[in-house]
Amino acid sequence: MKIYNTLTRTKEEFVPLKEGEVSMYVCGPTVYNLIHIGNARPMIVFDTFRRYLEYKGYKVNYVSNFTDVDDKIIATAIAEGTTAEEISQKYIAECKKDMEGMNIMPATVHPQATEEIDGMISLIETLIEKGYAYDKDGTVYFRTRKFEEYGKLSKKNIDDLEAGHRDIKVVGEESKEDPLDFVLWKPKKEGEPSWQAPWSDGRPGWHTECSVMAKKYLGDEIDIHAGGEDLIFPHHENEIAQSECANGVQFAKYWMHNAFLNINNKKMSKSEGNFFTVRDISEKYDLQVLRFFMLSAHYRSPLNFSDELMEAAKNGLDRILTAAEKLRDAIAAGNDNGLTDDERIDINEAGKFVEKFEEAMDDDNNTANAISAVFELVKYSNSKIDENSSKDFAIALYEILLRLTDVLGIIVEKEEELQGDEEYIKEMIAKRAEAKKNKDFALADQIRDELDAKGIELEDTREGTKWNRK
Repeated sequence: MKIYNTLTRTKEEFVPLKEGEVSMYVCGPTVYNLIHIGNARPMIVFDTFRRYLEYKGYKVNYVSNFTDVDDKIIATAIAEGTTAEEISQKYIAECKKDMEGMNIMPATVHPQATEEIDGMISLIETLIEKGYAYDKDGTVYFRTRKFEEYGKLSKKNIDDLEAGHRDIKVVGEESKEDPLDFVLWKPKKEGEPSWQAPWSDGRPGWHTECSVMAKKYLGDEIDIHAGGEDLIFPHHENEIAQSECANGVQFAKYWMHNAFLNINNKKMSKSEGNFFTVRDISEKYDLQVLRFFMLSAHYRSPLNFSDELMEAAKNGLDRILTAAEKLRDAIAAGNDNGLTDDERIDINEAGKFVEKFEEAMDDDNNTANAISAVFELVKYSNSKIDENSSKDFAIALYEILLRLTDVLGIIVEKEEELQGDEEYIKEMIAKRAEAKKNKDFALADQIRDELDAKGIELEDTREGTKWNRK
């Protein structure tokens, strides 16, 4: 499997630091409002990549944070006459609702910046001790030029850089040793949340937060760090600088960044009147359509959002859902005579679509080509299934479709349909028993996992396999 590494600007063979395991950190949203569709792209893209890593058998430790202390959060709290904590907790809850609607798997850990302040203070103390940071009247700055590799991710020449970073102007800003130095800790202003630190009562800089959360939950070195391309500079560049100076090792081996999302070929902004939240989209479309739309282009390609393209995504998704429904009907109506010789050949032939799907995903998470492989499978399935098809043949094709759509996070079977389809559950249990009898334990485990994902728990007893809903 190859992924494009922003650090080297090349596609590289993915080799994790620890065999069979992947550590992955994805920058999450700042929670001061409902998430917008620009926030949704990295969530969907990297959730899909995580799903594929797990499909390939990796154990993935997936960490995605919530930035819950920030100027915008404070400004919103002041405007609404409440606290920053109430604002952040409110919008974390709303974000999780939208993530569930987009079928985003919960992260292994969703750390919140305000719960990791002690670690941030410790990181800053280490950087000061090593001479990489300094305190000026309660504000702590990072000595950017002291890190000789600064700019290696963004490919920016340090001599050409301006001190452009997201931190607010603070007391002592004019005391910087160098205009390029960035803030690690800032003193509090009146009415702002603050924490006690050796330098001042205040709060950490934005960049400091992610370095600490990645280190705590994933270690000094991590496999993959991901996010939107707008974070390459200065956020990710600064994360590298402070992490590598503090820890003495490479911070992240691979860096993945998704491209921008435009609205009708324009940059999304409130002033343009083309700013859409995920909640806005959910009023017009099922959020599965939004997910499918996001995956219909390569993640490193700019993506244009429009009504026409969303309608096209809806139609494409409907083709897949209709094919799945046809297969379910065929399972219910199919004969019990077992697979014919021709059907066995057809199942083997369907394997080529799985191969195409995997080739696409192995090539830098190319979901656009992976979807093309699914469409080919759908066309093939539609042409092969008829009133004479055996139940086993329909089940086999359905299982292939489920496996691939599950990687994409596309739900082809509504929960309420499954709830009433006890016959299907029994068929799957019988299929699993046959797989175990044939010593095909991989297939048996796969069937168990698929049922488990749908809320069906299996228990093997002397009397046979029993099932219940979780």
